[in-house]
Amino acid sequence: MPVIPVAGSEEFANQPVDPAETRRSVGDAVALHDVDPSVVDTLDPLTYEVVRHRLTSITEEMGEALKRMSGSVVVTDCNDFDAAIMDEVGEVVQVGLYNTQLAASLDMAASWTLRHRATRPGIGAGDMFLCNDPWVGGGVHQNDVSLIAPLFVDAELFCWTGAVAHQVDLGGVSPGSWSVAGTDVFWESTPMPPVKIVEAGEIRDDIEDVYLRRSRVPKLVALDLRAKIGANNVAHERLTVLCRKYGADVVKAVMRRTMDDAESQLRAKLRELPDGSWTSVAHQDSARAGDRGIYKIVLTLTKRADTLTFDFTGTDPQVEGLINCTYTGLRGGIMPVLLTMLCGDLPWAPGGLIRCIEIISEPGTINNCTFPAGIGKASVASSWATTNVATECLAGLLDTHPEHRKRLMSVCCGTWDFALLAGVDQRGGGFVTMLCDSMAGGLGARSDSDGVDTGGLACIPMGRVADVEMNEFAFPMLYLWRKEEADSGGAGRYRGGVGASSCFIPHDSPIGGVHLVVSAPGKALPLASGLSGGLPAGTQYDVLMRGTDVAAHFAAGRIPSSLADLGGDTDLLPAHHETDLGPDDVYYTQWQGGGGYGDPLLREPEAVAADVIAHKVSA
Repeated sequence: MPVIPVAGSEEFANQPVDPAETRRSVGDAVALHDVDPSVVDTLDPLTYEVVRHRLTSITEEMGEALKRMSGSVVVTDCNDFDAAIMDEVGEVVQVGLYNTQLAASLDMAASWTLRHRATRPGIGAGDMFLCNDPWVGGGVHQNDVSLIAPLFVDAELFCWTGAVAHQVDLGGVSPGSWSVAGTDVFWESTPMPPVKIVEAGEIRDDIEDVYLRRSRVPKLVALDLRAKIGANNVAHERLTVLCRKYGADVVKAVMRRTMDDAESQLRAKLRELPDGSWTSVAHQDSARAGDRGIYKIVLTLTKRADTLTFDFTGTDPQVEGLINCTYTGLRGGIMPVLLTMLCGDLPWAPGGLIRCIEIISEPGTINNCTFPAGIGKASVASSWATTNVATECLAGLLDTHPEHRKRLMSVCCGTWDFALLAGVDQRGGGFVTMLCDSMAGGLGARSDSDGVDTGGLACIPMGRVADVEMNEFAFPMLYLWRKEEADSGGAGRYRGGVGASSCFIPHDSPIGGVHLVVSAPGKALPLASGLSGGLPAGTQYDVLMRGTDVAAHFAAGRIPSSLADLGGDTDLLPAHHETDLGPDDVYYTQWQGGGGYGDPLLREPEAVAADVIAHKVSA
C-alpha cells in the first residue's frame, strides 16, 4: 500500500532559509544581536585568531562534557554525537569533530525554532529546545535527538549552541526504534518538532515525561538529556566569559569573519580546480524485511568557477520501508565529505561553506522524502548512500589536480552494519543497545597510499569502537572474536582498508538470551566503490548459528576462532531481520572495507606479498 500523504505535515517540511529572512520573520518578538560590518572589517588579526580558536576549543569542551555525563556506550565509547556553535539566526560557526552527519542540520532546527517559537511559547534566557524531527532539522532520524539553546547577552539573543546524540531507544514497534518490517514513520519513534524542555534554566517535568514515556530505557535517555544540557551550559559559561573579556560585538565579528573566511578559502580552492561534471550512482538492497528491491541514488556534481552543484535528479522515489531520509539526511550525507575531503585545511564553519554549494533534489525521493515515509534507518541508509556518491564525485574532481588529489579518498565502509541487542542485562535490568563495532570500518584508498585498515568512518572523524571488555561489562554478551578480515578491502594500485568481523553469544542474562535486530545492506552488491580503476570493497554478511557446541569448547578450555569450529545450524541472514538469540546461538557479522584506487595490476609485487603475510588478502 502506498504511503498516504498527511495534511498539515508540510508545516514541518523545513528547508534552509536565508538568514535575512529568518531575521525578518522574527521581527520584534526576540531581540537579535547583530554587529556592524565595520567591526568585522577592522578586527585585529591577533584577536581574531585567539577568539576563533577559543570558539573551537569551546566546541570541543561541549563534546567532552557530553561524554563525561552520558551513560550510553554509544556516546561515551563510540562518539556518536556532535556539538556546534551557531550565530543568532542559526548559521553554524563551528562544528565538532564527532559525528558531522548529525550536526549538519542544527542550523535548520535553530532557524525553524526562531520562526515558529519566538512568540508562542517564546524564546528566553535559560531556555532549551529539544527536537528529534528530521523533517525540521537537528538530526537524520528520530534517534538523533538535538538540544539547542539560545544564549542571551545584555538581553539580546547572541548565539545558539547545540548538542545532538544518538539515543538507543525512543519507542516504536521494535527495540531501538529500528522497525525492520515497517512501511512508514508510524512504525517508528514519533518525531518531535522543537519543544521547550528547559525553561529559564529548569527542566519542564511535563515535557520531559512526554519525551521519556516512549522509551524502553527512560533512565538512560534522561541521563543523556542532562548530558546535553550540561554541554550547552558549559558552552554558555565559556561564551559569556569570552564576551565579557572582548565584548559581544568583537566575538560576533569573529563569528562572521570565520564564516566569511571559510567561504572565501573554499571558493579560492574551487577556482584552482577545473570545471566539469562527475556522476555517481549508489545502490541499496532491500528497504525492509522481506523486500528484495534495489534502490538507487544518483548524483551529478558540477563544478563551475567557485561553486559546486549537487544534482540528485534521477534518484528513485521514496519507498515503503525504513531506508528513506529527509532533506536533513541528504545534507548530512554531503557535509562529512565536504568537511573532510575538501575542507580539511579550512575553518570548519558550515555556515560559510554551504554558501559555495547548491543542492538540487526533488521532494518525494529516497533521499529527500516527504512525510510519512519511513526514516528509522535514514542515517545509515539513504544518508549514508548520499555520502558514498558525494565521496566518489568529489574524489573525481580532486583527482584532476596534481596537488589536490593528495586529499581524495575512495568510498570507505560503504554501509553501517547495524546490530541491536535488547533484553535483560546481567544485573537484572532492562537494556537496549546499538553495537558500534562497525565503527572500525575500512577507510578508502588514497591516490598515493593504502586505506587505513579498520580506520573508522568518513562521517565521524573522531569515531571510536568500544572495547570488547566494555561491551561485555555493560551487556549480557560474550565475544568469541573481533578481528580484521582478509579480502574485505577493495583491490587497487593502492588497496582499500580492510574491514573486520565480530562474533558473540548471549551470556549471563537472567532470561537466558537476548533479542536481536539486524539491518545491514550491501549483501547483494558492494557499496564501497573504487576510484580510477580501483575495485570495490567486499560485500557485507551476517550469519546466525543455532544450537552450537560453544559450551563444549569452553568446557574443554578452547575458544572457537572460526565459524567452522562452531557446529550447529547455519542461517545466512537477509538485509533486515529480527529474532531472539538463545544461550547456544552465535551471531557473526562482517562489515565492509574501503574501495581501492588505481588498477590492481599496477600494485607493487612487494606490497602484495606484504598483504598476504599480514593476512590483509588471501593467498
